[in-house]
Formats: sequence, structure tokens, C-alpha cells
Amino acid sequence: MSDISLSSLGAKVVVAASSDENHPPENIIDGNTNTFWMSTGMFPQEFIIRFAEPTMVSVVTVDSYNVKHLKIEKNTTQSASQFEFGTEKEFENTEGHLQSNALSLSGSSATHLRFIITRGYDHFVSVHRVSVQP
Repeated sequence: MSDISLSSLGAKVVVAASSDENHPPENIIDGNTNTFWMSTGMFPQEFIIRFAEPTMVSVVTVDSYNVKHLKIEKNTTQSASQFEFGTEKEFENTEGHLQSNALSLSGSSATHLRFIITRGYDHFVSVHRVSVQP
């Protein structure tokens, strides 16, 4: 299956709660777990990915570090507003290793996905890759 969240396929990070010039939000969708977006230390943190076109979303895999709780919301409009609940998950602390968590969205249709990190295991968290499967 193809990863529809890749920037090379037209996906974009249209909102990010924080940004570090050395670790920009665009790193989330470049397909490389060696690059990442880093938060600036307060919660909640969020980012929104817009797909090139409305699409079906079955599974979202998030590769991250120090994320404790993540909520995903979705919408089908052209603007990044009016989101509805998709799913949420408590992540295990992996102590020095990348977290990789798959979250099911059961074949939902979406134009945007909003990722809300409500809690972390430390003051700073990083998201290395988001992979979305139709």
C-alpha cells in the first residue's frame, strides 16, 4: 500500500503548534525517520496534515519519541476547521527508542488529520514520521 501522507504525493503540514528551524514540521511527512519535528515544551502540541485530495484513511502509524497520549481528529472540508474525533491512544514509554504506534481510523474519509499530543513523558517530544494507509 502507498503512504498517502508523503509530501512527495502532495500532502502538506498546514499547521504546527511550534516550530524549530532545525526540526521543521515538514520533516513529519518526508518519509524519513532520521528527520523529525520537535515541540517547544508545552502541552498540548498539535499539527495538521492536509492531503492532496479527500481520501480514505484506514491506519495511521506514528513514529515518535516521548509522546504519552495522542488524539487524532479528522475532517472532510477544504479548510482546517470543524474537526471530529477519530481515535486516541496512550503510548508506552520506550526509554531511548523510537515509539511506533498504529492507530485505526476504520476507513474514514478525510481531507485533513489533526494530531493533538496532550501529554508527553518529558517536556519535549518529537514526531519522526506519520504514515497513512488508505
